[in-house]
Amino acid sequence: QVQLVESGGGLVLDGSSLRLSCGASESLSGYATGWFRHAPGKEREFVAAFSRSGGTTYYGDSVKGRFTISRDTAKKMVYLQMNSLKPEDTAVYYCVAGRTVITSNIRNPNAYASWGQGTQVTVCA
Repeated sequence: QVQLVESGGGLVLDGSSLRLSCGASESLSGYATGWFRHAPGKEREFVAAFSRSGGTTYYGDSVKGRFTISRDTAKKMVYLQMNSLKPEDTAVYYCVAGRTVITSNIRNPNAYASWGQGTQVTVCA
């Protein structure tokens, strides 16, 4: 399985921006790649993802219009640009990848075989 390492988390103020990065141990060609987040006391939440072809992006309703997922396949990197951050965005953010993800399960965390260790994002009011 591909190994993933996130970076870029931190403590920011309400309304700030932050960019998360995710480096992969091998080519992400053929993988759906994306981000989930997990806040204390809540279930894991889908944030954003690329389809396996890379041609389609998906976003969770709570981040649509504020977050942007991108990737550089040559550098084996996936990014999450987060703008207009809110305190409710506070969570551990995980980079994910999966070879068998399809449209119907792209928002399901169980569809992804590879997870990074997570990076903490804290947004203060």
